[in-house]
Amino acid sequence: MTTLCRPAIAVPEHVITREETLDLARSLHADHPQLPLALRLIGNTGVETRRLVRPIEETLRHPGATVLNAIYEAESKARVPDVVRRALAHGELEPEDIDLIVYVSCTGFMMPSLTAWLINTMGFRPETRQLPIAQLGCAAGGSAINRAHDFCSAYPGSNVLIVACEFCSLCYQPTDLGVGNLLSNGLFGDAVAAVVMRGEGGTGVRLQHNGSHLVPGTEKWISYVIRDTGYHFMLDKRVPGTMSMLAPAMRELAERHEWEISGLDFYIVHAGGPRILDDLCHYLGLPPEMFRYSRATLTERGNIAAAVVLDALDRLFADGGAADGARGVIAGFGPGITAEISLGSWTGAPLAPAAAGAVSVPAGRGATAPGPAVAG
Repeated sequence: MTTLCRPAIAVPEHVITREETLDLARSLHADHPQLPLALRLIGNTGVETRRLVRPIEETLRHPGATVLNAIYEAESKARVPDVVRRALAHGELEPEDIDLIVYVSCTGFMMPSLTAWLINTMGFRPETRQLPIAQLGCAAGGSAINRAHDFCSAYPGSNVLIVACEFCSLCYQPTDLGVGNLLSNGLFGDAVAAVVMRGEGGTGVRLQHNGSHLVPGTEKWISYVIRDTGYHFMLDKRVPGTMSMLAPAMRELAERHEWEISGLDFYIVHAGGPRILDDLCHYLGLPPEMFRYSRATLTERGNIAAAVVLDALDRLFADGGAADGARGVIAGFGPGITAEISLGSWTGAPLAPAAAGAVSVPAGRGATAPGPAVAG
C-alpha cells in the first residue's frame, strides 16, 4: 500500500479580486459586443481572489513568448524548492529517500525538465528517476498521483515526490477576445504545490485503486494552439457539461472494485469551475458540503490547473483529516476530455484541525514561509 501524505502549497504575493477583474474587463473591453455576457460569466465563477506571479500591470503586458518562458523558468526555480522541502517534511523524508520525481506543469516549458535542476541543487540522488508531465493540463495533478501509485506498486517501498508548478497568468493573451478567453482571464490563478507518496508508512490517503477515462471525440474541447506569442487557450462551450460523461466513469471505476462512489467519506476533485462541482453533486447524488475543499480552492485561488487537487487535499489535512479507514476519491479532469481517478482510504489517526486560515501562506520569490490566464 502507498500513502499520499500532506501536500505543501505556496501562492504568489500579488492578489487580484473578482471585482478588480470585472473592472479590468469593463475598461479593457468596453466596446466588446459580448461584454455583458463575459461579465456575467466571470461573476458566476465563484472565484473571489487569485494570485499572480507578477503585478497585474505587468501581467497585462505581453513581452513575447521568449521573455514569458524565461520568467516561468526563473519563477519556478525561485518558488519550487521551499514547497519541496515542506512536502518532504510532511512525509518525514529526506531528498535521498526519493526514488522518482513527477513534475507537472502546462504553463511553461523547460528541457531538461525542472526535475534535473532539482536533483542537481537539492540533494536528490543522481539515480532518482524523472517523469515530467506537460500536456495533460488540469488533469495532470490526478495523473501524477496515479503514476506515483503505479511506481510504488511496481517497486514496493519506493517513495515519490510530486511537484505541480502552474503560472497560468504567464499565458495571458491580450489579443484573444473570445468570450471563452475573457472568462478564462477571470478564472485561472497561479500556485505551486508538492506532495510525497510513501511506499511504506506515513499518515494520509492510502491509495488502493486508480484509473483513467477519456471521453471519445472530445480532444478539441480543451486545447492549446501554439503561436509566435505562446500558448493560446481554446475552450469549447460544451466543456461545462462534461460531468455528465465523467461522473459515470467515476462510478464505474468504483463499482469495479466494489466501492460505492456516492457513499464515500471525502471527495477531492478538480474544481474547474462551479458548474463542475454542481453537476457532480447532481450526478453522484451528493450534498454540496462533500465538495467543500474543492470549492474553497476555487473561491480563494481560482482554477490553479494541476495544483487544484493538491490544494484541496491540503484542506482535508488542515480540517483534521478523516477517521482511520475512511474512504475517499481524488480526481483530476482536463484535456482529452480526460479524468484521472484514485480511490483510497485514510490511514492513521485523525489530525488536529489547523487554525482558520492556516492552510497555506502566500510565499514570495525565494520565501521560506509556507505557502488572468489560461490553462487546460
